[in-house]
Amino acid sequence: MTERYSPLVELTKSRVREVLREPGFVFWIFGFPVMMAIGLGLAFREREPDKPTVAVVDGASWLADALTDSDRVEAEVVAADEAASRLRTAKVEIVVQAEGAAESGVSYRYDPSRVEARLARAEVDQVLQLAAGRRDALATVDDPVSEKGSRYIDFLLPGLLGLNLMGSSMWGIGYTIVVARKRKLLRRFAATPMRRSHFLLGYLGSRLVFLLLELVGLVGLGFWAFGVTIHGSPLALAIVAFAGAACFASIGLLIAARVRSVEAANGWMNFIMMPMWILSGTFFAASRFPDVMQPFLKVLPLTAVNDALRGIVNEAAPLWSLWPELAVMGVWTVVPFGLALRWFRWQ
Repeated sequence: MTERYSPLVELTKSRVREVLREPGFVFWIFGFPVMMAIGLGLAFREREPDKPTVAVVDGASWLADALTDSDRVEAEVVAADEAASRLRTAKVEIVVQAEGAAESGVSYRYDPSRVEARLARAEVDQVLQLAAGRRDALATVDDPVSEKGSRYIDFLLPGLLGLNLMGSSMWGIGYTIVVARKRKLLRRFAATPMRRSHFLLGYLGSRLVFLLLELVGLVGLGFWAFGVTIHGSPLALAIVAFAGAACFASIGLLIAARVRSVEAANGWMNFIMMPMWILSGTFFAASRFPDVMQPFLKVLPLTAVNDALRGIVNEAAPLWSLWPELAVMGVWTVVPFGLALRWFRWQ
């Protein structure tokens, strides 16, 4: 029994040592996701919301006084040409200009497709209407929410974890096998009695060894630096992460099964990963895309991984409730690995 599994164990150990000897691999596995999490976390940290930027066309002192004296907007009085230029280059969200006789009307020029512009329009209108004497008929109270779990960083961190699982698994396995084939190293393995399944499973096993360190590092950073809390089971999180790493590793093995050149490997890797960067809900919810695309997006492996990770981290979802996402990951693990095992060539 020990002899049967010794090739797999030795291959896994050798692959782990090989990665540790390459500073570049170590950086992309551990350093890059941490730097991205820190950068985006700082960009979207808890802070006061930015005030709308407003360009007021010179010509009406009452309009300029009302907006420049308000602490709810950042307004500056400029000439009409300058106001148009600032709006065109997105330096301001809205341009405000007086219309008709004194204090009789005002025009708002903005791009309604921009959420920031629509919010600026509402804020500016509120300031001007109050300055003109409007009084609210209904008393309201603002109750801002900053509860952990509802912030952007809480949404972002599971997406970054899924993104890292995809990148490090596919590049760390598929790319290195192609490099080894190009250097004629695989021909030496072909001369041994080792099975192809041992070789491929050895790479897959080495990937799972590093996964635990990646998971602890990124989740620990999120908790220590930004207060991101895992509301669900840490064991369930680890299981989902291992399932996600396995499916991406299988895709990487499939790419490397026959590819001979590094350029071709780069092309295939980017062709598969880049669309999922955008479509799979890493930086914003995939529900923003049209309904006709949703069935396709749901079967993407990164979408399944991101949804499952967010379910555990933010919603405390039990593992059994994530069976649709786990099923998608299972298919993306079994099918590519089976094809890679069938099509793999040493040369």
